[in-house]
Amino acid sequence: MEKVGNRLLTLMLGPLLLLQGRRVRRVTPVLPEPAGARSGTRGEGRRLGLLIVGDSAAAGVGAAHQDQALLGKLLENLSRDHRVDWRLHAQSGATTESALATLRAAEPVNCDLVVTSLGVNDVTSRVDRARWRRQQAALRDLLRDRFAARLIVNCGLPPMHGFPALPQPLRWYLGRRASALDRDLERDVGHEPGAAYLSLRFGDALDGMASDGFHPGPAIYAEWAARAAALARQRLGLEP
Repeated sequence: MEKVGNRLLTLMLGPLLLLQGRRVRRVTPVLPEPAGARSGTRGEGRRLGLLIVGDSAAAGVGAAHQDQALLGKLLENLSRDHRVDWRLHAQSGATTESALATLRAAEPVNCDLVVTSLGVNDVTSRVDRARWRRQQAALRDLLRDRFAARLIVNCGLPPMHGFPALPQPLRWYLGRRASALDRDLERDVGHEPGAAYLSLRFGDALDGMASDGFHPGPAIYAEWAARAAALARQRLGLEP
């Protein structure tokens, strides 16, 4: 029934959603990925391998430099008591499918902690839920097999139903799809050892967004990183 309902909604709203989507792409500022290294080592102490995988949010779009983005704030937290060897495999426009291709071609390295941020582009490219779940499962398998991930922090989808850059009803429609994929991810990850789900729908998640009304700003990245680091410390037993 849900699939039928989705098809009906798409048919009824399709022309308007298409026009709105084209206008959003035309008028929304295109923010660059921030400057900063994509790999390195930081801190002293016991080694901790860190890999961040994902889309423009994982790449830090909305921040002026990687130091203000998810990567930089995670390093700031984790390198206080660990030598963090880190890599960033993230690109604007990335989908789960393209991230899989990137990682298959990347040099494998042992990573204790992997943080993923994917889904927004799967929503806008209309990937169906069954395919999304298969691709996400394949991604987690690849991270374990090729990168020896001890813990995969799967970040959920952001609250697209509140993105200022999106007009109604496009905002409602994409938000509805994002919420469905978010629920699927939370359910699937909950049954897997070595995996954790991290909601990005914290109380003030829409405050402090970037100027494009679509990406996080530095304040959101800082809160996101703090939550991811706390979860990683708990699940990996890292000493504070």
